[in-house]
Amino acid sequence: MSQLITVDQIQTMANAVVKSQLFGMKTVEQATALMLIAQAEGYHPALAARDYHIIQGRPTLKAETMMARFQQQGGRVEWKTLTDEEVTATFSHPSGGSATITWTFEQARKAGLTGKDNWKNYPRAMLRARVVSEGIRTVFPGVVLGVYTPEEVQDIPTHQPARDMGAAVVVEEEKVDHPFSLFLADGSVYKGYPDFTEYMEGIRSMVAKITNSTKFTEEEKKQKITSLLTANNKQIEALPALAKIQLKAALIGEGSNLPNAIREGPDPEISEEL
Repeated sequence: MSQLITVDQIQTMANAVVKSQLFGMKTVEQATALMLIAQAEGYHPALAARDYHIIQGRPTLKAETMMARFQQQGGRVEWKTLTDEEVTATFSHPSGGSATITWTFEQARKAGLTGKDNWKNYPRAMLRARVVSEGIRTVFPGVVLGVYTPEEVQDIPTHQPARDMGAAVVVEEEKVDHPFSLFLADGSVYKGYPDFTEYMEGIRSMVAKITNSTKFTEEEKKQKITSLLTANNKQIEALPALAKIQLKAALIGEGSNLPNAIREGPDPEISEEL
């Protein structure tokens, strides 16, 4: 896509998508967030309705879309086994070599994933989605940066204890045990994360807890969210441009209690880099 679509145009499209009730997007904020992600990845924003789902408040990319993008960019896949008990495939790409990925129902059972109806009714499809995501992420991760399949996200636990954000504090550089740490407003580390995707989900989940709280007024919610983002500003600013936009898009989906800098969409200087 050579021409960027303005935020106003994206919001108009988002309104139409939500009103149509054809794509499972329940709010304009959700549709806008997914369209911003699609544009950041070089696709027309309208394709977000076709390619993405909002699952547990986070954007997910359909396994079929992951596979199509992988193959469009030179990737190849050879299916070895495709049954309800096991799915195995070999993924290859000129930039990332090759890898053979296997997921079995027994493996999923030991991981505690098979108790839900989708695993009971469609085990092969669930195993296939896991293999697609892991295989592409292994040999050519640029296709799936920061997103997972709906099947994976449905298996992520959603309950985490909330903590009061307190007053805003700008966090100075601090040594931590994980590449990504979620800082609270008082400068303490709430939790460490091994990768950007989990870090993004941690911030999104915290913002969602504040937004859905019945203890605070709307103004207090906005202040607490601002304090949270201020405390994490140094780490956020160090992210790559695409990761910043993905984080911003994930937060937009959580409603109206966000600072204007977040709600207005991608920064102009970030858009120019894409």
